[in-house]
Amino acid sequence: MAAESTAGAGTADGLSFPPRAISGRRAALGDRVYTVLVLASVWLVLLLAAGLVAALIWESWEAIRTFGFHFLVTSQWDPVAGEFGALPFIYGTLVSSLLALLIAVPLSLGAAIFLAELAPSWIRPPISFLIEMLAAVPSVVYGLWGIFVLVPWLRDWVQPGLGRTLGFLPLFQGPPYGIGTLAAGMILSIMVVPYITSVSREILLAVPGSQREAALGLGATRWEATRMAVLRYGRSGLIGAILLGLGRALGETMAVTMVIGNRPEIAASLFAPGYTMASVLANEFTEATSDLYVSALVEIGLLLLVVTVVVSGLARLLVWSVGGPARGGRE
Repeated sequence: MAAESTAGAGTADGLSFPPRAISGRRAALGDRVYTVLVLASVWLVLLLAAGLVAALIWESWEAIRTFGFHFLVTSQWDPVAGEFGALPFIYGTLVSSLLALLIAVPLSLGAAIFLAELAPSWIRPPISFLIEMLAAVPSVVYGLWGIFVLVPWLRDWVQPGLGRTLGFLPLFQGPPYGIGTLAAGMILSIMVVPYITSVSREILLAVPGSQREAALGLGATRWEATRMAVLRYGRSGLIGAILLGLGRALGETMAVTMVIGNRPEIAASLFAPGYTMASVLANEFTEATSDLYVSALVEIGLLLLVVTVVVSGLARLLVWSVGGPARGGRE
C-alpha cells in the first residue's frame, strides 16, 4: 500500500513526472536567458534594418546633396554629362505595378471567393496548392516565358488589335513592339496573383460563420450573402492583400527587366518601352564609372526601399484589422 501511494503521488492522469523537480532558481535563470535571447534577436533585426537604411543614405548622400528634391522630378538621365533624374523610373514602376493590379485583382479575388465560399471541400487543397506554386517559380523563368511567348503574342495579336479598336486613346498608340509597359504589367500580374489570392482566401475564411448564417437566414442568396456579409466584413483585409501584391510588384526585378524595354523615358502609350527602379539597378549598377553615378543609383534603391516599406506596412495594418475574429472563421 505504501508503494502504491508513493507511485500515485508521482503520477497524474497516468503521466509520470521526473523523479527530481527543477529547482526554482534554475527555472528563473532559464527564463532570464530565454528573455535575453529573444530580446537580442529582436534588436538584432532592428539594428540590421537600421544599418541597411543608414548605409543607403550614406552611399547616396552625394546625389542627395547634388540634386536634392529635383532628383525626384527630373527626367534627364545622362551618365556622361552627370545629369540624373529618377522620374522615368518612378513613372515606369508605378504604371507597370498599377497595370498589374488592374489585371490581377479581379482574378485573385474571384479565385479567393471560389476557394473560400463555393468550392467543394475536396477540390480546395489541390487548387490552393497549384495557385501558391506560382509564387515558387523563379522570376527569371517568368522573364524567359515573357520573351519567347508573351512578347510575340502581344506584338502579333494583342497590340495590333488594341491599336485598331482603341487607337484613339493615348494608351494604345504607337508601333507594336511587343516589349514595353504592357508586357511588364502582364508579367507582374501573373506573379502577384498567388500572393493576393492566398491572403484574400485567409481573410475570407477569417470572417465569422455567423455573418453568413445571418444573411442566409434573412433570405439572401449565396452570392448576396458573400457580397453583403463576407466581402463587406473583410473589406479592409482584402485591401491589405491587394497592397501586399502591390508591394511585391514594386520590387520585382528580373522578369520586368527582360520585357519592359529598359528605356528611361515617360510615354503615355503602354506599347512604348519603359524603365523601373528595380530594373535600372539591375542593368546599370555594374556599369557605373563615377561616384555620382553610383550615388544616384543607390538613391534610387533607397527610394524603392521607402516606397515598398510604406506600402507593405499599410497592407499589414489593414490585414491585421480583420485578424481578430479569425477564430470564428470558417474552415
